[in-house]
Amino acid sequence: MRKYYPDWEYIEIGIDNDHVHLHMVIPPKYSVSKVVETLKKNTSRSLNEKFRFLRKVYWDRKGIWGKGYFVSTIGIDEATIRKYVEMQGKEDTGQAELEI
Repeated sequence: MRKYYPDWEYIEIGIDNDHVHLHMVIPPKYSVSKVVETLKKNTSRSLNEKFRFLRKVYWDRKGIWGKGYFVSTIGIDEATIRKYVEMQGKEDTGQAELEI
């Protein structure tokens, strides 16, 4: 996607068993919903091409991604967001102490 959207900056990526957290900076010319739609669509297509068995697992064609997403644009400083994404897996299992 960097080829088509070189101005999208990926700061931190956190991957857990059942979800992904991205800390990104996007120019204001893009709507957040369009960015999320593009990310989900392109990663879903790539995963389906690489892992053919996913077509059988997600036979209803609703895809691998959930419908929702969370976005915070103000009110949380960048260091807190970065630490949250980095520690998300541990926090979900109660192993991390993180104040937001």
